[in-house]
Amino acid sequence: MNSNLDQLQPYPFEKLRQLFEDLTPPQDKAPIALSIGEPRHPSPAFVLEAVSDNLQRLANYPSTAGLPELRQTIASWLERRFQLPAVDADTQVLPVNGTREALFALAQAVVNGEPDALVMSPNPFYQIYEGAALLAGAQPHFINCTAQTGFLPDFDAVSSEQWRRCQLLYICNPGNPTGAVLDLPQLQQLIALAREHDFVIASDECYSEIYCDEASPPPGLLQASAAMGDPQYRNCVVFHSLSKRSNLPGLRSGFVAGDSAILQDFLLYRTYHGCAMPLHHQLASIAAWQDETHVVANRDLYRAKFSAVLKQLQGHMAVSAPQAGFYLWPQTPISDTEFARRVYAQEHVTVLPGRFLARNANGINPGENRIRMALVAEPQQCVEAARRMVRCLAGM
Repeated sequence: MNSNLDQLQPYPFEKLRQLFEDLTPPQDKAPIALSIGEPRHPSPAFVLEAVSDNLQRLANYPSTAGLPELRQTIASWLERRFQLPAVDADTQVLPVNGTREALFALAQAVVNGEPDALVMSPNPFYQIYEGAALLAGAQPHFINCTAQTGFLPDFDAVSSEQWRRCQLLYICNPGNPTGAVLDLPQLQQLIALAREHDFVIASDECYSEIYCDEASPPPGLLQASAAMGDPQYRNCVVFHSLSKRSNLPGLRSGFVAGDSAILQDFLLYRTYHGCAMPLHHQLASIAAWQDETHVVANRDLYRAKFSAVLKQLQGHMAVSAPQAGFYLWPQTPISDTEFARRVYAQEHVTVLPGRFLARNANGINPGENRIRMALVAEPQQCVEAARRMVRCLAGM
């Protein structure tokens, strides 16, 4: 067996299951789960119709590169959303089965396995980044995101020697779980570092279409590169998904876009990996990427939930609205794990301890004494969960 498998940690939700193992929540209170970031808003009806209307395509093998019309639809969406010059649908876009598998697979394709190779990521982070690094034979390096840095990675804490060893940098923009957003100048500084030290930036932008200010959408890595005068997007790849944008987590549809040289090699890897998107999913994805009306309505619903939940929590917890995404990242008055246990045992509300999303780095775990609350449930449930948490807080 691959000995690197022994280095993998349990997933956060397995840690949560173990944390609650000895607890019995009150059965007279309906369970409310704010722990997992699974969108629960209705999927767009026209996308579901596109799936059902094309079930006959199950009789055809899909190609790894995807349908030309899907790649062109994605290229056109990128151009509109990020004000990009022409994106080459044939060489700069690759459909994938959701961003999770592609984020993992990219490390296997780009990391060369040198003994001192580093794969860097924010801390806290999406656990796929760590697993991808370890199974590619690299050492994960975590960059803390704290209140002192505006919950953005403290890139100034990375040494020149560490940048030299870096082969892949994961960023999550907007951030999970903090909702913090790297601006264009910050993204451009990272691009300059990537070109100086010859590493790849993998920008996980799956929360980019859920944001608070309709007039200020989060910028993207390709947008930053184009603004530097480089529409070839050297050293840059971005990952987008329909899961959060369009409430289609089960469709497993997303894409990778950027540097054509990286994508050429990544396509070769994926051809052997055997991960082509089913054709009826591709056709449904075309419909989803072509429509923005349902995306605006989705943002409106999240804004309403943030407003209602924060109204309940403010004055009781140290919490504020994120710039983007659908998570709250409040401080807890006691240990995050003990807080999660109490609110589950007393109120049947499930939240995720922040330490489960982070690792000890530079002497701290930046997730400690914070919890992640995913406001994915129905508005009434989210508000009720907040009320129950306030009741629990009163007893602490």
